Amino acid sequence: MSYPSGWEPGARVPLALILHGFNGDHSYAFDHFDIAHVQDRLVKSSPSHPIVLAAIDGGDGYWHPRANGDDPQGMLVDEFLPMLRDHGVSSDALGAFGWSMGGYGALLLAETYPDIVKKVAVMSPAVWQSYADSRNANPDAFDSAADWDSHSVITGIRRLTGTPVQVACGLSDPFLPASRQLATLLPPGDVLLAPGAHDDDFWKAQTPALVAYLATPSAS
Repeated sequence: MSYPSGWEPGARVPLALILHGFNGDHSYAFDHFDIAHVQDRLVKSSPSHPIVLAAIDGGDGYWHPRANGDDPQGMLVDEFLPMLRDHGVSSDALGAFGWSMGGYGALLLAETYPDIVKKVAVMSPAVWQSYADSRNANPDAFDSAADWDSHSVITGIRRLTGTPVQVACGLSDPFLPASRQLATLLPPGDVLLAPGAHDDDFWKAQTPALVAYLATPSAS
C-alpha cells in the first residue's frame, strides 16, 4: 500500500485497487511502472488530488470466482477492502486500476459491484471475444464456455452506465480488437488507442494519466 503525502487515516482520499496482470503480483506496478513516484508527482503538482494505492496478490485465475473455490474477486471485496478500512482508508471513492489480466479484472469488478467501484482505469485489458479465443491463448483462464460467458465484460458492459471509465490500448496489442469493440459500447473518449504493444513500455507510459484520472474527483 502507498499513501499520498500528507495522508491522514480516515480522510476521504480516493482509493485505487491495483489488479495485476498474469504472472504478476502486488509489487509489479511499483517495480515496473514506478507508480509510487507517479503518485508522489501527482500530489506535488495537484495537492487537492491525492490518491491511496493498494495492491494484493490475486493469483492467475483472471480475477473471478473459479470452480476450484478460488475467488480473487470476492477476496478483494470481502477481505481486502475491510482490511483497508481497518487501517483508516476510506473506500467511498473507490477506483479500480489494472492492466492485461488485471485490466479485465478491474472492468469485471466494476460491472459486478457498480455500487462499490466508482471509477475504472485500465490498460490493455485481456478480453477475448470468444471462449475459443481464450481457450487457444490461455486454457486456464476460464473453467468452461459457461464460465467465460457469465464473466464476459463485453456482455456486462451496460452495468458500467454512469461509471467513469478509461481504457488505453496499444495499436500493436493482440487484445486490440476487444478494445475497439469496447470503444463502440462505451461513451466517446472512454477508449484511447495509441501506438504501443502489450508490454511494460506502453503501460508505464499510460500509468501517469490513468492514476491522475482516478485521483480527480468526478463531476457530481
